[in-house]
Amino acid sequence: MLQNKDGEPKLFRLLGHFSIVLLLSASAVGAQSFEEFKRSQAESFTKYKDERDNAFNKYLKQQWEAYNVYKGTPLYEKPKPREIAPAKPAKIKSVGPKISIKVKKIEHVEPKPPQKFVIYKEPEVKKEKIEPKKEIVKKEVVTPKKDEVKIAKVEPKKLEVASKDISFDFYGTTLGFDVPSGIKSAKFYPQNQEGITNFFDSAASSDYENLLGEIKRVSEEMNLNDWGIYLLVLDISNHIHSNQDNSNLLSWFIFNKLGYAVKVGLAERHIVLMHYSKKTIYATPNYNFSNKKFYVVSNYSKGSVGRLYSYKQNYPGANKPLDLSLKTLPNLMSKMHKKTLSFMDYGKKYKVSFEYNQNLIDFMATYPQADYETYFNAPIDSRTYQSIASDIKKYVDGKKAGDAMNFVLHFVQKSFKYERDNQQFGREKVMFAYETLYFDKSDCEDRAVLFSYLVKELFGVGVVGVKYKDHMATALYVPMSGDIVKAGQRKFVVADPTYINASIGQSMPKYKSLTPESFVVVKKD
Repeated sequence: MLQNKDGEPKLFRLLGHFSIVLLLSASAVGAQSFEEFKRSQAESFTKYKDERDNAFNKYLKQQWEAYNVYKGTPLYEKPKPREIAPAKPAKIKSVGPKISIKVKKIEHVEPKPPQKFVIYKEPEVKKEKIEPKKEIVKKEVVTPKKDEVKIAKVEPKKLEVASKDISFDFYGTTLGFDVPSGIKSAKFYPQNQEGITNFFDSAASSDYENLLGEIKRVSEEMNLNDWGIYLLVLDISNHIHSNQDNSNLLSWFIFNKLGYAVKVGLAERHIVLMHYSKKTIYATPNYNFSNKKFYVVSNYSKGSVGRLYSYKQNYPGANKPLDLSLKTLPNLMSKMHKKTLSFMDYGKKYKVSFEYNQNLIDFMATYPQADYETYFNAPIDSRTYQSIASDIKKYVDGKKAGDAMNFVLHFVQKSFKYERDNQQFGREKVMFAYETLYFDKSDCEDRAVLFSYLVKELFGVGVVGVKYKDHMATALYVPMSGDIVKAGQRKFVVADPTYINASIGQSMPKYKSLTPESFVVVKKD
């Protein structure tokens, strides 16, 4: 569906047809209860602490416009291959100097919980030995068995004394927040534009500063990127308000106060939360406001929202886009598991073992479909990388550079089963390199992301992602022979992590003569 043309807005007024329908639908609420509600709201409306709120509140009461939805952009123009036939194994000529991989040891420091409040330990169990007692029964002495014990349950102890209004688990870290009464009592009522201004009035009149300060402090201490902050704010809002409309309005209020360009709209009497993003968020419905796309992130891969009513102007000073890039990892508590990958190469079996943090895997699993640069430039947990690099080092040290890089290429080609995302997840999903290591199955872009990270870190060579309409490979900036692609003024040698048995310089026959659709820049650290 296309956006309304400029100059043809359909206005939404409080006394217009749309609002009349909404108000009539609320007729089940008695007139007296509505007046009481308005009176209670009016009593809570004090002078705003933030001058921006006065102007924005007045603006919210003005006319709204109808906006039509843009369906989400698909990641691929054509479906990816169902199966990929392997290449015929062939030894290539060894080139380059002999390799000695340097694995930088980084000592892991477990993050400290950013807050202190009531936390309970699991009950401890103490074993107390029962002293033998003599008991006379028909002149016989009965002595208990030597190994008999009495089980005593010990009640859990409080570690701290400062409790919080809400608390929840955030990817392995227990967080808690105090909530001002004005935010607790804020309500989307009536279910129309006036209800939105009522909620805003109540929240803006509350003592929200401490809550915002805690969110900022926790975000900084946990090293959360924008997506981490997005998840944190949603968790807070959902724990304060069980009603989804109220929760969405609170998230909107908090995001605006944090400086993010976030809007709300009305669709079928419910609140729709929209985030501005400069980069495309794929398979996600979005709306165009002054040539800027606002995405309904909660509807990623869930289908369209349809027409809604909203406003043009951002909250004053709230212009920051949602940036999904993951340049550094969040500080999450460790929940480590072990995994070993194995593969055959030229008749010999190799194993690569590592540990991964399940909390980080769970965090990454929540991601919507971001742009390719986000995945190609995200790091791997240092402990995981050090384990993998140490095992690879044992196999490639002393080999020539070409052989060593081909070993890593074959490791990525052969350690995972090929399966398309729609088969594995029911939707398109590009994985972070960390996720590709975790899952047993992956497809072309997942392997390209993992290989590009490893070859960049292990050998320090330049690498780009090579995007076709239905496939993703990589190419290296190395002095080796074979199939090449030209990115800018440089020539890169193709390395395809999905073309099993292929070495650097071998393209799949299908793509050998095709010009890539685009390239993904992989930045060096």
